[in-house]
Amino acid sequence: MSEYLVPHFVGSIPLESAEKVFRDVSGVVGPQLRRLPDGETGKRIGWIKFLQSYLNDEHPDMETDTDQPPLQWRQWDGVLLREVPMAKFKNGVDPKSVTFDTGYGQEAIESFTVFERLQSEGVIPAGVKFQVCIPTPLAPGYNFVSPSAQDDFIPVYTDHIIGEVRKIADAIPHERLSIQWDVCQEVLMWEDYYDYDRPGYKEEIFSVLAQIGDGVPADVELGYHLCYGSPRDEHLVQPKDTFNMVEMMHGIAAAVSRTIEFFHIPVPKERDDDAYFAPLADLALSDGTDLYIGCVHHDDESGDASRLAAAQKYAQVDGIGSECGWGRADPDRVPGLLTSHAKLLAEYS
Repeated sequence: MSEYLVPHFVGSIPLESAEKVFRDVSGVVGPQLRRLPDGETGKRIGWIKFLQSYLNDEHPDMETDTDQPPLQWRQWDGVLLREVPMAKFKNGVDPKSVTFDTGYGQEAIESFTVFERLQSEGVIPAGVKFQVCIPTPLAPGYNFVSPSAQDDFIPVYTDHIIGEVRKIADAIPHERLSIQWDVCQEVLMWEDYYDYDRPGYKEEIFSVLAQIGDGVPADVELGYHLCYGSPRDEHLVQPKDTFNMVEMMHGIAAAVSRTIEFFHIPVPKERDDDAYFAPLADLALSDGTDLYIGCVHHDDESGDASRLAAAQKYAQVDGIGSECGWGRADPDRVPGLLTSHAKLLAEYS
């Protein structure tokens, strides 16, 4: 466990380049940093949204399943955000022979060259790890692939994603690398969000999250971010409390063979009440596994402190961050969010 609170950045930061992200974050909270993502700039700023067109329109072996109604992608308040077409393999295609080109590995390697240069110049403090945030295979699997094709898609795409991690680990020194798995669609499935059934989803989720967790070399730092989505910088589901997240953290930890260095969980802005945090009293993480809570919100420094204090009544909190990535947020909020992190760390560290 951490001896003091550390800042944790989930992933996306809406700035124009990885270098800008590295410089701005390091300039505000550099001394406290343990790891630093590249901001998921470019096509990744919308998280997995680029995979929707890739699987439906661009992949040579896949196409839209016109027999499957589009997924109704709704906000927590019921507002329809968009309809998502669901992809399938083309007739005659052997799914086991299909390959993918998502670019996660190459983009991480390219960002690390910038990270390495800035760290050598002292812009990024020595000892800070390069954090690579990757959506799990079930993210596009549940969100963009027709239920009739999921059984074939998930195993081959899982192999692809593990291969991307292998590329990254072959190119970046392990002691300088941190891999974070973004666990969103799994949380939504747990919350009965989807308008289709996925029998045995809990067992499948733990199995896939274990495969990709164990696909990270043992000497590379590993973490999981549990997420309730933020397509409009708001959750798709508002969590009732942390009960489901505790269940998922226990299940992931039990399924993964290697050490997990951290979990990150969200805290809605209005939740500083005991009812939200009380299930954390039952959380039993192994020594060496930190808990980070997403208690930092835009322009709400007193609320940030209240949410942290409420969480600390029920669990050992090792780090703080925001609920989710900032890719869908107003870029003008970035300086204020960074300052809020710094102030909370100064007050509670």
